[in-house]
Amino acid sequence: MTGARTPPPTGGPRGTDHAARPSPVDLLLGSIQGMAETAGTQQVDSRQAARAERRAAKLARQIGAFAKEHGGAEGHLAHTGQSGTRIVLVGQDGGWGDLVAPSYAVADSAARKSGITMHESFDGDFAAKVRTGPYEWSRMAGIQLGGPSGNR
Repeated sequence: MTGARTPPPTGGPRGTDHAARPSPVDLLLGSIQGMAETAGTQQVDSRQAARAERRAAKLARQIGAFAKEHGGAEGHLAHTGQSGTRIVLVGQDGGWGDLVAPSYAVADSAARKSGITMHESFDGDFAAKVRTGPYEWSRMAGIQLGGPSGNR
């Protein structure tokens, strides 16, 4: 036999020429670790979902209180970036206000729970319902015209 080499025998726990078996302990620990990470993630997700649900319910109650005080209400959701979503409310009497939700999903859920009519945009007939008073006009003019400076 010229030039032919035989590979050296492997010596695992099962003897010569057998590959080492994976340890059942390694598999078990890896599986438990993966299960723990999954369970931890699911627990965090369920806590966050429960918190968002509570926040939406609270906002829905506040929207309902506004609607009751103003003879009904309509609304619009305006995304404000990382700070959340603004829920703009306009009462049937022209009174208006707003609330801020931590996310668009929470704001949308609150609006749906409250049962008010929602608008895609804040313009046209919906915007025309807003009635501003002397306070708002002085705030829009600012301190240039002697209005409040916002330092109250």
